[in-house]
Amino acid sequence: MQFGVFAIGDISPDPTTGYTQSEAERISNLIAIGRRADEVGLDVVALGEHHNPPFVISSPPALLAHIAALTDRIILSTAVTLITTNDPVKIAEDYAMVQHVAKGRLDLMLGRGNTVPVYPWFGRDIRDGVAMSLENYNLLHRLWREDVVDWDGRFRTPLQGFTATPRPLDGVPPFVWHGSIRTPETAEQAAFYGNGFFANHILAPNFHFRPLVDLYRQRFAHYGHGAAEQAIVGLGGHSFIAKRSQDAIETYRPYFERHPFFRGTRLEDYLAATPATVGSPQEVIDKVMTFQEGFGDYQRQLFLVDSGGLPVELALEQVELLGAEVVPVLRKEMAARRKPGVPDAPTHESLVRAKYGDAEPRQPRPNPNRGDNLSGASPYQDSDPDVEARFPVAF
Repeated sequence: MQFGVFAIGDISPDPTTGYTQSEAERISNLIAIGRRADEVGLDVVALGEHHNPPFVISSPPALLAHIAALTDRIILSTAVTLITTNDPVKIAEDYAMVQHVAKGRLDLMLGRGNTVPVYPWFGRDIRDGVAMSLENYNLLHRLWREDVVDWDGRFRTPLQGFTATPRPLDGVPPFVWHGSIRTPETAEQAAFYGNGFFANHILAPNFHFRPLVDLYRQRFAHYGHGAAEQAIVGLGGHSFIAKRSQDAIETYRPYFERHPFFRGTRLEDYLAATPATVGSPQEVIDKVMTFQEGFGDYQRQLFLVDSGGLPVELALEQVELLGAEVVPVLRKEMAARRKPGVPDAPTHESLVRAKYGDAEPRQPRPNPNRGDNLSGASPYQDSDPDVEARFPVAF
């Protein structure tokens, strides 16, 4: 079971002081959160892509690569990468590059994005969102698995003899999660490819996402990737922790009740009706354990800990409390209840083992005698057309 934090990079005034972080401060603080998450033993830090104010994470690959250089073990991910407004060729190359920089400590979550004005900024139409996400991911999937791609589709110019560089580290693409806040199409897409499905699990009533998770599990089994219980599921969550329950509620109250999303809503009412976890470490543990009861065994739990103008000192304290007092207990309790045969979340190391067994991983070396790919031949000296047949990819 993987535990971690995610951030969407919003910039809001601190409702208790009126202070608003600059973009430079917010970016620096996001880096500090990633480093602290690594130091306290969390498994994942994920950054969500946005291109509209007041959000500041417009380039997750750049930020993740920097965090990779400052950390030792934590998995770097996104929450989400936009598969619609981004060119899949650029996604393939940017995230393969970060995968190399991070020595494999990378996966990513893909999503459509639901901010209407952003689409035309990139020459897109939100009404094409579902079709675009399906087509673009099909191309991304191929770009990471085929050295030479010929492709023609609706939403970008054709490709002829194209090779995305660099090739994925060890010939193994980053594992992909498909993130959703409401749509069955995303669950179907994740199931078709045998990828992970990440249910946002915030801003909604308790267990609102269970039908989507159940659909994904059923379709995962339908497509022959394994039993429904073996599907790879992640959940989001919103938490604020203090040593004492009342301190957590009173400290967090202004950040919640004065936020534009929640103005007019009493924090206690929201906590009773939704998966949000605000309270003592034990209360947070107890609430998260209900997620396992409601959704079944799952592989990844991420917590949003720095939104709504929260000062970085409080956000770092949240990371420390998760690492010291919440996650160790959750690991033990969830493992004790876990059904036999439920897989762990894929990592680069596990995917390399699944693909190659005891053989040496592929390390592509471009052929210096090939200056183009237009003939459709591989530009790599060590290309093996039968490699997928001999070492089938598990996911």
